Amino acid sequence: MSHHRRSAEAHPRVPADDVPHARTWMSWPSRRGVWGLRLGGVQEDIALIARTIAQFEPVVMCAPDDWTADKARARCGPAVEVITAIPTDDLWMRDIAPVFRRDGYGGLEAVVLNFNGWGNKQVHHDDARVAERLAAHRGLRHSFADFTGEGGAIETDGDGTVMATESSLVNRNRNRGMSRDEIEDAVLAAYGADRMIWLPGIEGKDITDDHVDVTSRFVRPGVVMVQLPPADRNDAWARDAREQFAVLSAATDARGRRLHVIVVHGPDSVRSRSSEFVDSYLNFHLVNGGVITAQFGDPYKDTAARDTLAAAFPGRTVVQLDVDRLMAGGGGIHCSTMHEPLP
Repeated sequence: MSHHRRSAEAHPRVPADDVPHARTWMSWPSRRGVWGLRLGGVQEDIALIARTIAQFEPVVMCAPDDWTADKARARCGPAVEVITAIPTDDLWMRDIAPVFRRDGYGGLEAVVLNFNGWGNKQVHHDDARVAERLAAHRGLRHSFADFTGEGGAIETDGDGTVMATESSLVNRNRNRGMSRDEIEDAVLAAYGADRMIWLPGIEGKDITDDHVDVTSRFVRPGVVMVQLPPADRNDAWARDAREQFAVLSAATDARGRRLHVIVVHGPDSVRSRSSEFVDSYLNFHLVNGGVITAQFGDPYKDTAARDTLAAAFPGRTVVQLDVDRLMAGGGGIHCSTMHEPLP
């Protein structure tokens, strides 16, 4: 492997989600062993997300075999490219794809986060190899991060600051034997960042151990958005959200800015009865000219969330989708997508 001599100016860095994208990567759910009788409904939601994103930018959907790929094409329509070169086990592309990093020379490279099924909670024979295979498919040089994690576990502002929950990374099921400081150093090195903001999170309540991207997101450098629950909720997730709000409200970023925190209020009611349901407006996916997010059938809160996102991302069209069946599976729109930035 050739070693490029890096000048002092070259600073590889993972950019923020809001940069122009070349495409969005997705993965077609196909395993009855994972989804059981819910598979068809989840496929419909993934197809809806893919068709919606395709109105804004190219979408590449990975499928494990030709038979599955044909089903995906039939559901997604001609605007979505479906390929079998990168087989997958499940749909959570945010966590299994590589993180794309600008190399400092006008090019793109891929960082493999060593996906291990969120701490070996789910079979991931193919998913563990998606990051490498995707990099090879795109002809990108790749490197391995010095920690085990997932794209959905780490938010970056593209300007030197990242944030994550301790529960998802400082966890024996991902990084046994590593201290928080060692994990922090490894994350900062992988992302080309200078400062880590740690949020406590919740261990063991969901498959991800509480990924940050359902509760707190960077809007731009110096600005974060946090979803807060209705005042009468006091479950573990509600307490976690309030704690994230408190930490971020007191935090400064790599440039010394005190973070400005925009609040989105979570829905008062949802249609789903699933105990796994993720009622997050903040698990949105930014696309070229758009913001793709969820709605939950709570007219007042749905509208308020849409308006807050529209104000936070001026010039982007906010599209709200009913993806209840996906979100009953413990993740959302951001979780099921990975953006590939332009170099």
